[in-house]
Amino acid sequence: MSADLDIALPNSWAWLPIKFATTFLNRGTAPDYIDDGPVRVISQAANQAFGLDWQRTRFHDYDGDPRKLKGYLFPNDIIINSTGTGTLGRVGYFTSGPDELPCVADGHVTVARADRQVAEPRYMYYWLSCTPFYDFIYSSLTVGATNQIELNRERLAGAPIALPPLDEQRRIADFLDAETAGTDLLVDAIGKRLSLLEARRRALLMSVFPDFDCVKNRLGYHLNLVTSGPRGWGDYVGPYGSPFFRSANLRRNGIEPNLETLALVGPPTSAAAEAARSRIRAGDVLIGITGANTAWVSLADQRIDGANVSQHVCLARPGKTIDGRWLAYALSAPQIQELLLGSQYGGTKIQLSLGDIRNLIIPLPSVKDQQIIAARISDGLANISAEQEIRDRQLALLTERRQALITAAVTGQIDVTTARGFVPAGGASV
Repeated sequence: MSADLDIALPNSWAWLPIKFATTFLNRGTAPDYIDDGPVRVISQAANQAFGLDWQRTRFHDYDGDPRKLKGYLFPNDIIINSTGTGTLGRVGYFTSGPDELPCVADGHVTVARADRQVAEPRYMYYWLSCTPFYDFIYSSLTVGATNQIELNRERLAGAPIALPPLDEQRRIADFLDAETAGTDLLVDAIGKRLSLLEARRRALLMSVFPDFDCVKNRLGYHLNLVTSGPRGWGDYVGPYGSPFFRSANLRRNGIEPNLETLALVGPPTSAAAEAARSRIRAGDVLIGITGANTAWVSLADQRIDGANVSQHVCLARPGKTIDGRWLAYALSAPQIQELLLGSQYGGTKIQLSLGDIRNLIIPLPSVKDQQIIAARISDGLANISAEQEIRDRQLALLTERRQALITAAVTGQIDVTTARGFVPAGGASV
């Protein structure tokens, strides 16, 4: 069993299948979601890397005894995200909810309840969180393909846990509780700073429309072209051809095109007219009109001049009265995003029509004012992005240090009774 993880344990430690160290190991409850209700539901989105995010929890419509729900959570239960690349394998620890409501895990989350005769729950949480076990999940415990993978319960039940004697498990858990608490406080502070930066970004974009009075106009009157790509061109994607700009090339929080996954398309010569109609020019504004990237906006630059848009992207070509960069910021502004997504009517559209773009009514300052506004926003966003990159690097380093410390402790690489001053690989002393 230890060979699967390639870890040499101390002599007093032993390997044990997780099913023999738990009294309960199963997926949670498939909820009937409502806006407010008697049972709080913890989903994968609520189970974040540094703790449970109660703002992301929802509610289950249930009238019976919540303790009869298979996903009912008791204090010291461990929850494991169990579907989807990226989130699968993330581990959380439940102590209590933020209020008196009972809590359940949803059907995409596995609940593990430690057998206290064998395993200290906090130690099990740290073991399931360590880097070797996370890697083992992806290499040996999942089924499915690409983003449809899920954690297989039977494989998880047979997976190994490294168990020192119970008193040593508690010492390790106490040590990690104390040492990770400081890291978690730093992470929380950085998270709050990132939230403030996001609020600044939104406020900056909202300022795209000047305080002084401007004539409101139908956007379509000021565009030379509003179109989208031809249908079915996905069949022509291959190793040769011209660049093909798809919705995946848009960014959620930025107007610079994302060219990491730019495809090539080679349509037949009979499609020459469609190719000409859907060809991008630098300065065009590109808007997602279907799927998860609906209303995301990019400004075409020289790198994609001559590329074609897909059927899922709207190409809006500004006329003489509109600056392209200003328009990209205007369409990205929160107040315009709300209009595009239809949230003022209480719902979210899954797609936009070209008419939705043409029929937008927006205040239109002079081109000179547009350029001044766009330059100011560009400078402000560059400063925000620079700080966000710094904060993201700090989070990555803290996460790396935290994981190195956990892994060292739960694999017996350090004696936690004398671990002060231990230096994880690439990290600072603890």
